[in-house]
Amino acid sequence: MVQIIWEYSVHPARLEQFISIYDSRGDWSKFFQRSSHFHGTTLLRHTDHSNRFLTIDLWDDHASFTAFKHQNETEYTSLDLRCEELTSEEECIGTFVTL
Repeated sequence: MVQIIWEYSVHPARLEQFISIYDSRGDWSKFFQRSSHFHGTTLLRHTDHSNRFLTIDLWDDHASFTAFKHQNETEYTSLDLRCEELTSEEECIGTFVTL
């Protein structure tokens, strides 16, 4: 299993919208659920900075995520562009292997 971790700084006025799209029942998770290799999303909020978040997406392996992203490139890009306005910063921290 791998975990793909992203960090976000969210515009204060967009917090509710961000949470509804990025939580375990949100648009990203619903989109990824089309793949049998996806096993869920965890959304974490920083305790001291209410506009900082992490997402952790659990996949069988990195190749499965990459293949899904490639096969669904148009929809992935469309959803990603729609979400850009919600954040001031976003960074993929990395892909980590579960030990």
